[in-house]
Amino acid sequence: MFSLHPLIILVIGMLTVILMITVLKMNAFIALITSAVVVSLLAPGDLDTKISRVATEFGGTAAGIGIVIALAVVIGRCMMDSGAADRIVRGFLLLLGEKRSSTALMASGFVLSVPVFFDTVFYLLVPLARSMYRRTKKQYLKYVMAITAGGVITHCLVPPTPGPLIMADNLGIDIGVMIMVGAMVALPAAIVGMIFSGYADRRMNIQMRPLGGEVSEPEPLEDHQLPGLLISLLPIILPVILVSTNTIVRTIAKSAADGSPLSRAAAITAVLGNVNLAMLISAAIAMWMLKSKRTLTNSQLAKIVEVSLMSGGMIILITAAGGAFGAMLKAAQIGPAIENLFTGNSGQPANGIMLLVLGAFISALIKIAQGSCTVAMITASAMMAAMITSTNTLGYNTAYLATAIGSGSLIGSWMNDSGFWIFVKMSGLTEAEGLKSWTPLLAIIGFTGIVVSLLLALVLPMA
Repeated sequence: MFSLHPLIILVIGMLTVILMITVLKMNAFIALITSAVVVSLLAPGDLDTKISRVATEFGGTAAGIGIVIALAVVIGRCMMDSGAADRIVRGFLLLLGEKRSSTALMASGFVLSVPVFFDTVFYLLVPLARSMYRRTKKQYLKYVMAITAGGVITHCLVPPTPGPLIMADNLGIDIGVMIMVGAMVALPAAIVGMIFSGYADRRMNIQMRPLGGEVSEPEPLEDHQLPGLLISLLPIILPVILVSTNTIVRTIAKSAADGSPLSRAAAITAVLGNVNLAMLISAAIAMWMLKSKRTLTNSQLAKIVEVSLMSGGMIILITAAGGAFGAMLKAAQIGPAIENLFTGNSGQPANGIMLLVLGAFISALIKIAQGSCTVAMITASAMMAAMITSTNTLGYNTAYLATAIGSGSLIGSWMNDSGFWIFVKMSGLTEAEGLKSWTPLLAIIGFTGIVVSLLLALVLPMA
């Protein structure tokens, strides 16, 4: 029976995703699930199972990430509506002082973009940046770029946002490890982004302008109307603590005997540190905080949760379709085909490093073509998962490959990226100013993330 070479199938799959999104303007879910079906039909296997296996893998991915994404959306909405997100921002401002207000905005974006999507974080923080400018009469561009520097990097590297979550699922990375490694890579990248923000502000010196159609800025809530700082932070830090503790205890307990105190502790943390339970507890806290602070009835709270879950449904569909696409690439035997391209005299360590660079390059290429960081991460991680026959061949923890892919997805952001338009329209900048500020900022953050991932893979491989 006639069969195509795996690399030809790979190219067809990539082109199907990119052309459907960029040329036909299709929704990312339709593009990814169509590409999965196309690749499955071209891949080896029994004809009568080629469509059903796409649905099976779609369901498997949804089982792994669906609950987490749904609960993350609920947490983010409750934090916004209760004022918890605003409290965290004011906490950073109080801690760092007005002179370091840009750092406070960066730190706020860095923390809030872990459970809350970047566009929502930017909507929240831009009024604060405008308020700060009215007081200081300077550094407006630095303020809005600082928000971006902190927000985009954790959005792309730290679960439970969809991109990092699906990368962890595609590449078989423990969620706790992904959180820790993602944060390790994200922090220096955000700092470099802050430094560039100051340079861009001095070079461009853009003043704050009225936003289109605005009459007046909304008045911020009084401090007494906001929840306390600790309870505001709890929905973010609790899942991180529980999941990371489970990862650490399980790693230490690997060599412990059955029935020992350490193995019993590992069994307990395995339950409490399961990401689904950790996020459910966090969501319950966020919902209670919203209900009590805004004195909502149960029906009102249920309506808010329902609306947020409706928006999360599309995200789950896209990420699950990406998982099915990746599984079909594996079924097409792309891994062995790519492995043959990298075998030779270079040795295994170079092989792993080349794969890391290749993953970042593919992610950047897909991002430039179609604009979405999440789609770039999903597609690139699925392709790399199909290329890796064994994680032992990398020579480093697979989480570094994921952070390189996530960082690569920031490179080449321009007018086909919805984030670009959010930044421009909410900041009052022109398109040309956006291309001179947003685009290079994300590229510098992305390149920094790739370099940090590469260095950590060499110095601290954790293999």
